[in-house]
Amino acid sequence: MLTRQGICMAAVSLSVSTVKPLGDRVFVKVSASEEKTAGGLYLPDTAKEKPQVGEIVAIGPGKRNDDGSRQELEVKVGDKVLYSKYAGTDVKLGTDEYVLLSEKDILAVVS
Repeated sequence: MLTRQGICMAAVSLSVSTVKPLGDRVFVKVSASEEKTAGGLYLPDTAKEKPQVGEIVAIGPGKRNDDGSRQELEVKVGDKVLYSKYAGTDVKLGTDEYVLLSEKDILAVVS
């Protein structure tokens, strides 16, 4: 269990080849965190903050409306996004780290 500011968060480690998000969820590959500070000091793994930027690698079909139709997501595969710090479920596939988010947890598309 990972703990973020006193909140228990589960980290999932999977050995699958594909992940297909459901509904309005997106699967984001987490960008690597900074290795050193602006002053040139190298950070140990325990001092690094969890990155809040990543690239979308898969999206769900969209949220269902009351009439049964789907509402398209505003983001697409390949978008680089900024997401909430404590949002989503952390997923590890091999050596890569991902986060499974709801679209509402995405704050902005960045370039």
